[in-house]
Parts: sequence; structure tokens; C-alpha cells
Amino acid sequence: MRTLISTAFVSLDGVMEAPGGEPGYRNSGWTVKHVDFLPEAYDLKGREQSEATAMLLGRASYEAFSKVWPGMEEFTGYKAMPKYVVSTGLSEDDLVPDWSETTILRSLDEVAALKETEGGPIIVHGSATLNHGLSDAGLIDRYHLLVFPVLLGAGKRLFSATDKDAQRLKLVEHEVYANGMQKNVFDVVR
Repeated sequence: MRTLISTAFVSLDGVMEAPGGEPGYRNSGWTVKHVDFLPEAYDLKGREQSEATAMLLGRASYEAFSKVWPGMEEFTGYKAMPKYVVSTGLSEDDLVPDWSETTILRSLDEVAALKETEGGPIIVHGSATLNHGLSDAGLIDRYHLLVFPVLLGAGKRLFSATDKDAQRLKLVEHEVYANGMQKNVFDVVR
């Protein structure tokens, strides 16, 4: 069974929306505007590209990332990696041609079936709505969180607000950086 890893930049109050400067959000670009850059705080991001064997995205994140990531040197590890997009409305004609093999999945049941296949870890970037569904369905196995020392209030949150039983997490890796950022890697306890 493959491991499904949700990775995110999150504010201390759990907001994941628009960390890199996307338009339409009041605090857009909060990862670069409010926290000093320390390269070592982002080592986890490079490791993810070398360890993951596939990428899973929601439709909105796919549409945003596929426009810029294929040509960015920072994301060359993801370019050749198979991609899976969970969407009921996306068609094959909507997929970009220069970002390797991309498969559209129509349901969380198809994501569960993908996890049952042979292969290494599957990484989920962004994709707030998809993360909520994956979490609620018990499909996420691990969280890679870079937590920024900033409170944003409103915004899309990584974690679902569904009223459900408590889900335990086990901290398996952590580090605190001089700029106040924290790396927290949690395994979901089953």
C-alpha cells in the first residue's frame, strides 16, 4: 500500500491559502512577506521531490501549479513524476501537455484504489478541498507541515471542520528554525 502524504505551508492558526502570492486573498504571499527566509527551513521540500513517486492534486491546485511549475527549476523533481488530479469536471483537454503523465480521478474511491497499487509515496500539495475529503475519508497517512509564526484569521484551512471522532497523530520529525518556522512531520495513528 502506498503512503499518502499531505504537505503544506500553514500559518499558526491553520490557514494554507495563498502562501506564495496568489491573487484574490487579502494576505496573499504571507510566507515571504512576514517571515525571514532561511534556506534550511525548506529542506523538507527538496526531500519531498526526491522521495515521492507521484503527485495528487485537486482541480484548482492543478490548474494553478500546471501553469508555472513545469518550467520552474525548483520543481524539476516533479516534472517527470506521474500526476493524479481529483476532479469531476476536468477533462483530458484541460490537461497541460508539458507536465508528464496526468490521470484524472473522479472520486475518493479512485484515490483509495490508487493507494492500493504498487509504488512509493504519493504527495498532495495545496488542494484544500481535496485535503478535507481525504482526511475525512481516512486516506491521509502522513502530514509534512511547515508552520509559520503568523496568524492570518480568515482563509482556507488545511484541516476539515467536519464533526468527527478525534484522529491521533504521532510526531515523527520536528525542528524549529531561527526565523520561528517549525517543521512538523506527523504520522496518522490508525
